Amino acid sequence: MEKIILKINTEIRKVDSQGRIVLPLKWREKELKNEDEVIIIEDEGILKIIPKKKIDLTKFFDSLEFDETLLEKLEDWSDFEKYLLNKKLR
Repeated sequence: MEKIILKINTEIRKVDSQGRIVLPLKWREKELKNEDEVIIIEDEGILKIIPKKKIDLTKFFDSLEFDETLLEKLEDWSDFEKYLLNKKLR
């Protein structure tokens, strides 16, 4: 039987009267870097704090993965749409 070990950094922090907590410096340096916003998600007794990061969408520009069948379908738009939908549903 294979053992799975999860390394979870956990700290207990006080919440002040205005609902503020202080994140450990190491966590801020590692996860937030130069950002100062986080996303807080409440889910049935659990609060998740996730760093809000800017996503560089330019890495997706001018990129398209395709196969030869897709190129053949481009001649007829309805065939092209059907092909793409079938491919996504697989």
